[in-house]
Amino acid sequence: MRNGEQETKLVVITGMSGAGKTVAVQSFEDLGYYCVDNLPPTLLPKFLELMKDSTNNIRKVALVMDLRGREFFDSLFEALDILGEADWLQEHILFLDAKDEQLVSRYKETRRSHPLAVGGLPLTGIQQEREILDELRGRAQRIIDTTDLKPKELREKMLKIYTEKKQEIFSVHMVSFGFKYGLPIDADLVFDVRFLPNPHYVTHLQPLTGLNKEVSSYVFKWSDTEKFNEKVLDLLRFMLPQYKKEGKSQLVVAIGCTGGQHRSVALSEYFAKELSSGYTTHITHRDIDKRKGH
Repeated sequence: MRNGEQETKLVVITGMSGAGKTVAVQSFEDLGYYCVDNLPPTLLPKFLELMKDSTNNIRKVALVMDLRGREFFDSLFEALDILGEADWLQEHILFLDAKDEQLVSRYKETRRSHPLAVGGLPLTGIQQEREILDELRGRAQRIIDTTDLKPKELREKMLKIYTEKKQEIFSVHMVSFGFKYGLPIDADLVFDVRFLPNPHYVTHLQPLTGLNKEVSSYVFKWSDTEKFNEKVLDLLRFMLPQYKKEGKSQLVVAIGCTGGQHRSVALSEYFAKELSSGYTTHITHRDIDKRKGH
C-alpha cells in the first residue's frame, strides 16, 4: 500500500454470457466505482499502472472481462497473477452464472446470438463457454447464480453485498432550467413554476440570478411560493423513500421557469438545502447563463 493511503479496490466481473454482467457493472457504477466494460486482459497491466499513478484519485474500480474479448482470453490468468502480486491492491473476482436452460431462454428473448455460436444454436455456444470458463470459476472469490433472479433482484443483491457501511448510494439532483430552452431529457420529475411572480420584470433584478439574495427574497415573499414549497416538499419527502426502496440510485428533480435564471434557480437551491439533511443532494443550473446576447 502506498504510504498509508487508502487501499485501491479492483473487482473483476466475469462469467457466463447472459448471466447479468451488464446489471452487475451498472450496480458497481451506482456504488461509485470507476467501471470499464470489456477490457481485454492483455491491457490489464497497463491499466494497473494508470491506477497506481499517485496523481489520480481512483480508489474503486470494476472491470468486465468476458468472451467478447476471447482472442485475448488466454492471457487472462497471467493478468490475474499480476493482480495477486500488487500489494497496494485489494482484488476480487466476481463470477456470474446461470443454468443452461435459463441462459438459452434469455438468448431467445433478446434474439441475440451467443458469441461462441454466431448463427448456430445458443446451447452449443453456452456449453463451449462453460468449458472455457471452468477454471476461472474456480478462482472466483464470489459466485452468484442468477438463474432465478430478475434484473432488479440481481441489482438489489449486488448492492446488499458490496455496499460499504454508512455509504449513501441514493442522491437527489436538483436541476433548474428554462422552458424556452426545452425540457431536461434526464428529469424524473418536472415542476413548472412559471405561475409565480417573475423577477425578470423588476428592472434592477433582471440582470441578476436566483443565486442573488435580492432575487431569492423576491421569489420567496409571495404566499403562493410558500404554499408551493410546502406541498412540493411534502410530496418529495413521501416519494423519495419509495424511489429508494424501488432500487433507484438517483432522482433528478427539474424546476422550470421561463428562462431558467431567476425563479427556478432560487427554488432549486431551496429544495436541495431542505432535503440535504436526509439525502445527498446535487444542484445543476442548466440555463442560468443563457441570457440574451450571451
